[in-house]
Amino acid sequence: MDRVSPSDRMSKLERVKATLAHQPVDRAAILEQLSYNPRVIADWTGKRIDGFNYTLDDICAVIRQTCDLAMPPVAPRGTARVSGADGFVYQHDNWNTSTVSRPFTDEVGAAAWLRRDTERLRATPFDAAAARQAYRATMLDLQRRIGDTVILNYSWTGFSSVYAAMGLEIFSFFMAEYPELMRERMQLTTAREVARIHAVADAALSPVILIPEDFATKQGPIFSPAFLKIYHYPFVRRLADAWHEHGVAALYHSDGNWRKAIPDLIACGVDGFYCLEPGCGMDIVEFKTAWPQLVWAGGVDGVDLMERGTPAQIKAEVRRHILETLALETGGMFVASSSEVNPSMPPESFRAMIEAVGEGRDFQQPTKNAQ
Repeated sequence: MDRVSPSDRMSKLERVKATLAHQPVDRAAILEQLSYNPRVIADWTGKRIDGFNYTLDDICAVIRQTCDLAMPPVAPRGTARVSGADGFVYQHDNWNTSTVSRPFTDEVGAAAWLRRDTERLRATPFDAAAARQAYRATMLDLQRRIGDTVILNYSWTGFSSVYAAMGLEIFSFFMAEYPELMRERMQLTTAREVARIHAVADAALSPVILIPEDFATKQGPIFSPAFLKIYHYPFVRRLADAWHEHGVAALYHSDGNWRKAIPDLIACGVDGFYCLEPGCGMDIVEFKTAWPQLVWAGGVDGVDLMERGTPAQIKAEVRRHILETLALETGGMFVASSSEVNPSMPPESFRAMIEAVGEGRDFQQPTKNAQ
């Protein structure tokens, strides 16, 4: 059994399942994306790493040592500028990718692009058997690399990919003129994803999936409640329902402050949320106390605290999360940074977070009865 802490009594899978089911755990479960920080990878592998010259297996070695649940690792992307077949130009910067130019400059061109791309997608046949075989092979290969750590893979409605491709300014004008194209696109991409879910879903490969659809800034949701109720929430519901049919829990992710949207997202049937940014008012203790029936993850401030705080401050914050959410007694909470382990995070900060979780059973546990 792979252990993160020498005192671990549960397997990683047992701990993840208990956390999802709101059951007691031997220590808080840890969730991370560890692909982007060469100093952290060097710290845990003992390898000398210059720049981003590390491998997928190096990332997996760190995942194996530190995580109960991990998002699929990705090798460094390099720094090339690449052109897509559809006319987009992208710039890689090792751990992120940005759009340099688009094959359109206004909402008319954006509508023409989306119409072509939607027809291309509609004309592409879906082979359920091939999808199942490819997904299973990918998951098993990754599992071989990361040992007992559970995989948190992704499932998309296609919502955020459209406005990200257009950019928010063009997207706003596009929606004013061509709302039917967006509705058609969402129906198609979600239907195809539901078909894929029914082809590939297997709780034995992983008991949980992540639906990542960014839609908020630090000030609040980018889109109005009325817009989201038409173009987003119904499609999230369809994905969550499909995964549930196969016994797989569905967590939802967005960056930013989406506090106002929590009730609507709960109504979509998701089982919990990942990425709570304390810097914009998203406190994991507050939310788990308010909605204890949900699973909460990603509440350790990945910027002000994990980039600039001391190890002692980080450990104190992790202890606060574990104690004040009653995570050991009630599950329902994964310890994770709010911004993934990005390149600016010092390795001692990540190590402090992991060590604090391992020390969890040594905390003096307040109980509701004692209080």
